[in-house]
Amino acid sequence: MPRSGRVLVDEGAYYVFTHGNNGQPVFHHEADFQRYLGLLAASACAHQVAVYHFALLPTHVHLIVQVARGQRLSKAMHRLNLTYALYYRSRYHYRGHLWQGRFKSLLVNSHQYLLACGRYVELQPVRAGLVQEPAAHRWSSYHVYAQGREDPVVTLNPLYAALGSSPTERQQRYRQFASEGLAVHETRAREGRQALVSESSQLLRPLEELMGFPAGWRRPGRPRKHALVPRNIAPSPV
Repeated sequence: MPRSGRVLVDEGAYYVFTHGNNGQPVFHHEADFQRYLGLLAASACAHQVAVYHFALLPTHVHLIVQVARGQRLSKAMHRLNLTYALYYRSRYHYRGHLWQGRFKSLLVNSHQYLLACGRYVELQPVRAGLVQEPAAHRWSSYHVYAQGREDPVVTLNPLYAALGSSPTERQQRYRQFASEGLAVHETRAREGRQALVSESSQLLRPLEELMGFPAGWRRPGRPRKHALVPRNIAPSPV
């Protein structure tokens, strides 16, 4: 059966998700994360895609982007995933599909949710059990908004300016905004996923359908251990 075409609109904002084939890791070392971000920046620039938020996890990638021309999102992601797959195959002598099919995208219907979607993305490393707080995960845009770190990949979310009149005030309020998001999901973990109505209640269902697995908060406990390199993969000299 032929695949259905994407519905992409000009000036649209999208939640974009892509993950390794069969859930396998696609990032093993610092160099892998850095290479992907470099390729992301180049592809976004070439296709007029603004990257507002990102989070790279060992097995998958989350992005919030806006595109000037809708169809350029597909071109940008195709170029990004292809060039990274070529890098990965060369570095790790890997054969087969790296990514699980096409990337998935969800139109953010209202720009009022852009900052909430960005927070959702940046809290993913905590939800996955990789870290206890978003600041502890190096490979996300959280550091741009909460700490003022410069990152050539990121175009500031247009709603961010409304958080304060100075960089210091905006960063402080964004940290508070992120903390509130953590508190909401910690409460959900204790009381059950249907216990709360929040911004996530409008995001979780379509995001779960997009990703193909539950998007909610995981049970409290120690962070899971992730193998950095599969047993049958050894990095080639770089």
